[in-house]
Amino acid sequence: MAIPMSLYAPPAATRIAARDYTRDLDVSDAELRALLDLAGDMKRTPRRYASALQGRYLALLFEKPSLRTRVTFELAIKQQGGDSVLSSGLIADREPLKDIARNLDRWTDGIVARVFSHRTILDLAQWSSVPVVNALCDKYHPCQALADMLTIRERLGRWEGLTLAYIGDGNNVAHSLMSSAARLGMNFRLACPDGYDPDPALVEEARALASISGTSIVLTRDPFEAVNGADAVYTDVWASMGQESEAIERRAVFQPFQVNEPLMAKARTGAIFMHCLPAKRNQETTDAVMESAQSVVFDQAENRLHTQKALLLMLLG
Repeated sequence: MAIPMSLYAPPAATRIAARDYTRDLDVSDAELRALLDLAGDMKRTPRRYASALQGRYLALLFEKPSLRTRVTFELAIKQQGGDSVLSSGLIADREPLKDIARNLDRWTDGIVARVFSHRTILDLAQWSSVPVVNALCDKYHPCQALADMLTIRERLGRWEGLTLAYIGDGNNVAHSLMSSAARLGMNFRLACPDGYDPDPALVEEARALASISGTSIVLTRDPFEAVNGADAVYTDVWASMGQESEAIERRAVFQPFQVNEPLMAKARTGAIFMHCLPAKRNQETTDAVMESAQSVVFDQAENRLHTQKALLLMLLG
């Protein structure tokens, strides 16, 4: 006879020691692995967590349009018995951030913010007495990296010893992938045009992490060098939100860095193709690669839900 789901007790979630999740390194290596393990369990047995955050409420602050981030965070709290409220538009347009933070922390149990500037995230965290989650800023995209790491392990069976190649702009996604890969035992290669390198301080930080895990961080101007023998090939849009005025110039500069069939052919047999979406098809990657059997882009999108459920439980549970 089946045991009623109300009698199940979900595995104990390791609480995150840091109050906020403003960047990838706000969680320790052990917490990162525990979070990804918890996300996998939540994906397999979602009903076990249906009341895990009963009565908890999130404030969602969005300065940028969103599909995946908004829907997955709304569902992440609701599927654990809580709820969310949304506010869109420039956050500090009408009143100071310190006032906004101290209003929201009186009403809600956590703040999720998708913003233009990392400074906005830090200011919210400084003034809020409830956890603040960075759902995207100009410097980091830590929630995306969580979903990506879960997807890699699901598809390739491990992290240790694999090589992740990132082709394109050295942007927020690249920053988060770089540090997460190094901590989980993956080699990381990045190919970008001159002038579009990742933040040098964050590269050095990732290399310090890689020296601990015995992996490598390689920057190159040659996408074929980066992809050669790689287990996963990743790209992102050439012009992010806020860079629309640069779109034409960037398209010309980045065209040699398109992830297409000849480039993917240089990767290891069985390699996966990754993209955080939304994608400009036939720009940073071809439609054929997006729709190929190697593409895991919609697995990544799905896993935003599961990793964010785990993140919220470890912050708010």
